[in-house]
Amino acid sequence: MKVLVLYEYPPSPGGLATQGDLLYRGLKAIGVETFPVHTESAQEKEWYYRWFAPDVVLGVGYWGHSPHLVLHPQRYGVQPVPWLVADGYLANYHEVLNALPLILVTSQWVKDVYIRDGLNPDIVEVLPVGCDTDAFVPRDRSDPKVACVREALGVEPDQVMILTVGGDASSKGAQEVMQALSIIDQKAPPWKYVCKVWPQPRTLQQNLHDLQLAASLGIEKKVIYTTNIISRSFMPYLMAACDVYAAPSRLEGFGMPQVEAGACGRPVLGINAMAMLETLVHGQTAYLAGVAQEVILREVTLGEESGYRPGHRVVFQNPRTADYRASVHDIANYLMDLMQSDQLRATMGQAGRRRVIELYDYRVVARKLVGILQRRLGLT
Repeated sequence: MKVLVLYEYPPSPGGLATQGDLLYRGLKAIGVETFPVHTESAQEKEWYYRWFAPDVVLGVGYWGHSPHLVLHPQRYGVQPVPWLVADGYLANYHEVLNALPLILVTSQWVKDVYIRDGLNPDIVEVLPVGCDTDAFVPRDRSDPKVACVREALGVEPDQVMILTVGGDASSKGAQEVMQALSIIDQKAPPWKYVCKVWPQPRTLQQNLHDLQLAASLGIEKKVIYTTNIISRSFMPYLMAACDVYAAPSRLEGFGMPQVEAGACGRPVLGINAMAMLETLVHGQTAYLAGVAQEVILREVTLGEESGYRPGHRVVFQNPRTADYRASVHDIANYLMDLMQSDQLRATMGQAGRRRVIELYDYRVVARKLVGILQRRLGLT
């Protein structure tokens, strides 16, 4: 079996690039003949098609990347198998995608979204995102590398560090977490809330709104926003530096940081919706706050990124849920329980580590992929 993996290669620290790179590494680790190539590198992809002659071209992205993931390999007679995440709505490329024998998605929730929007359920298989459980491991806060992370962030040894990681923090539920922290601030042990976000113009504007909220809640001195560019080598130590990983995300098709936090033996606070119902176990590896609100859309405006002309308007026959908001009071109650009990955090963290090793280790995911390709496409 020969597999060409399309993703942002060489990989940046972003989610899609990491997703693809872990699959490539997993395939290599279990002995599959495989090579990585950048999704948009047309000439290099063609070079691999010609001399490597892959059985499948497996591309990581969302439905809007179909020209790169599906149409390009088809032009050269190579079988594409896209591995798709969701942005909440499948707007285009229905005919292209439904003509494929196999499509992979990152969770059952993503599968349900695509089926709702017209994808043939018979061709869709769930393949979760892998986790590097050799790098993301439990580390004590006394570990010098972990202690230095906390010190650099301004977190004292006696403070409970709550962490959220994302392209921006708000989409990961940071505003709801801040509102919850303001409720329990006077009763909780000493704490700091750290939001690690990716530096970009959109994020800078969102950070400003988030910090204004923190100021209005009176907790601005305990909220830390960091926008430095970091590598995947640093991430395991950042995760290990926290005591609670909190991300009751507004939209989540898998939840890679939540899984990485579990691999590091850290308890997670999520939302009782979307893919977190699959990756996390309420009361065992995480607490899942209830859904307080669903944001409903009746129409959207799309453009070239979706394969349409700019300003293309789509009106839904049935309104669609765009994202969710977690219950602030649930978050407050669960955070209070976790912040007050070292033992509870340790027990949940240990359960989370066991679950990640069993289900999401990158070699486990690679073996699952091989099984799917053998069963669905007859490859050997």
